[in-house]
Amino acid sequence: MLNRVVLIGRLTRDPELRYTPSGVAVASFTLAVDRNFKNAQGEREADFINIVVWRQLGENCANYLSKGKLAAVDGRLQIRSYDAKDGTKRIVAEVIAEDVRFLSPRDGSEGASANRSMPQNSTMPIADGSDDLSSLSDEEIPF
Repeated sequence: MLNRVVLIGRLTRDPELRYTPSGVAVASFTLAVDRNFKNAQGEREADFINIVVWRQLGENCANYLSKGKLAAVDGRLQIRSYDAKDGTKRIVAEVIAEDVRFLSPRDGSEGASANRSMPQNSTMPIADGSDDLSSLSDEEIPF
């Protein structure tokens, strides 16, 4: 079976970095991804996709990405549900990132110098395969 998502888009807000009670870093942000077609008014629309990034890669995203930056995300789609405070059941679709590429230069300017201003090791895939959330309890997941 295959569950693979590859996206390129711009962050709609700065990444939010949190830690589980056991000290595992987790960052979250929303990526605006343009659609390949225009609507009836001739405008291009975008999808707003929630991204979750764990461990060191999450810390790197929080340190080097910010609102408006271009990023490529490679990961898997996860659908989960939870009970909201008002008692209703909510369903959330999000991408659990396994690799994130920083495509904008650090200083925010676009252009040929982009690669020179990238942080060293701008991607850090989770090498130990521990992105499986089954080892974490519901209390440890901070969202």
